Amino acid sequence: MTGSSTAGVEKDDDGARLDRWFKRHYPMLTHGQVEKLLRTGQVRLDGKRAKAGDRISTGQTIRLPPQLQTIHNVVENSSTDSQPRRSLPSERTRTEAESLVLHKDSAVLVLNKPSGLATQGGSGITEHVDGLLDLLKFGKKQRPRLVHRLDRDTSGVLVVARTGPAAAALSGSLRRRDAAKIYWALTKGVPHPPRGTIRSALAKEVKGREEKMAMVEQDADGARSAVTEYAVMGTAGQEFAWVAVKPVTGRMHQIRVHLASLGTPIIGDFKYGGAASRGRGEIENRLHLHARAIDIAHPDGGRLNATAPLPPHMARTWKLLGFDPDSESPFEGGRKRR
Repeated sequence: MTGSSTAGVEKDDDGARLDRWFKRHYPMLTHGQVEKLLRTGQVRLDGKRAKAGDRISTGQTIRLPPQLQTIHNVVENSSTDSQPRRSLPSERTRTEAESLVLHKDSAVLVLNKPSGLATQGGSGITEHVDGLLDLLKFGKKQRPRLVHRLDRDTSGVLVVARTGPAAAALSGSLRRRDAAKIYWALTKGVPHPPRGTIRSALAKEVKGREEKMAMVEQDADGARSAVTEYAVMGTAGQEFAWVAVKPVTGRMHQIRVHLASLGTPIIGDFKYGGAASRGRGEIENRLHLHARAIDIAHPDGGRLNATAPLPPHMARTWKLLGFDPDSESPFEGGRKRR
């Protein structure tokens, strides 16, 4: 093919689907354009025709048609007065993004997500963790990839993959439940019994413009089983409780719904606790739910253990109520890293 060029598959892309490789390296191409290039033989893998779903390996060669470089140049030079190029991030933004990093190695980043920062974009959301990942490459060509998420107002441990193989391995561990996540919450009232397991099915419930999760029968439409272990770590009379939570499953809003079902909603969780979720005095009306720790299989072998300090509003509450944030987790896994 006259004018064609080649690209070698690097270690970070080992095991990725061919169409995913294009999405990472040529994001200006649509999926349909990639399919057409493959279908017409303009893109080849080690000299042979390939399909979008083919897995690629380190050292393989991808032959690229000349128009890809042309498309790349057009995108790079398409700045006009009416469509200015996106400005580069400020050094302050980069420094703030890097300050979220709790752990970094060749395969994984662990972030301490602040309360109020969404994990991904959506309607009306302009600032989110996914939008900061370009600032956290730390010398790698590829941007890191999210492998799980936290609710916008939930703070704490968020694991991010730095390579394609790491993303696949971490996603596999989460899917197989080969990970222990520990959350800390402040509830209104003290759960009874002080330690237990909540088992129920959850399903989405839409009322007007509000969408939330609800406990339903196992055979209800859209029902998905949910299991949450919990243990009371401390109390302030009968008004507040510090509760450690270990979700066995990972359903949307699972912890919030389950704790509210005991009559002890999380402080600041007005969606599931209503007026009962209000704080008192110096305790802020912000969600008091924090992803404290994770224990997960590391993509390169062994275990990854990470612990996130409390966000400022929860740290103030813990100090006010006399709770010791250095206490060990009551569950196996997710212990404080030494």
